[in-house]
Amino acid sequence: MAGAPEPPPGGASDRWGAGAYRALGHLGGLILAVMTLAVFAQVVMRFIGLAGIDGLDEVPRYLFVWLVMIGAAAAMQRGEHTRLEYFVERMGPRKGALVGVMVNAAAILFFLSLIRSSWVLVPNAQLQTSAGLGLPLGYVYAAVPVGALLVLPPMVRNLAASLRALWQKPS
Repeated sequence: MAGAPEPPPGGASDRWGAGAYRALGHLGGLILAVMTLAVFAQVVMRFIGLAGIDGLDEVPRYLFVWLVMIGAAAAMQRGEHTRLEYFVERMGPRKGALVGVMVNAAAILFFLSLIRSSWVLVPNAQLQTSAGLGLPLGYVYAAVPVGALLVLPPMVRNLAASLRALWQKPS
């Protein structure tokens, strides 16, 4: 995001947070591997003329939702999320910090609204099942509030860093 600082160095809580988000990155890699295997299995079965396994086509689709939300949280923690540094760096430190405050505050409000909307969406989706796997769709839809909850701590950290940078006296 614009004006998002690098992850802070330091204390035990920073190391724990970085370790937890690093584990999320590994979980994302595992999800990607399962998706790849599922797609590969489908291709091989079609190539040799076998009927596919019921529901196998749904596995990559549903895991992709989880991969996006987990990946967003892991990228946000590392400060690697998409941002337009080129323009922010040309604004100067004070204006760049102001942009960081506005962007991070807006993003926090957005993710909070996703969580709020999920209070209705996920329980309703739990009543539906997928066609092939028979999986309650609430498990798929739960990726949105879980991912939003995981994105919020790095966003709050970025907002606090941008506020500190905004209130620093120019040297």
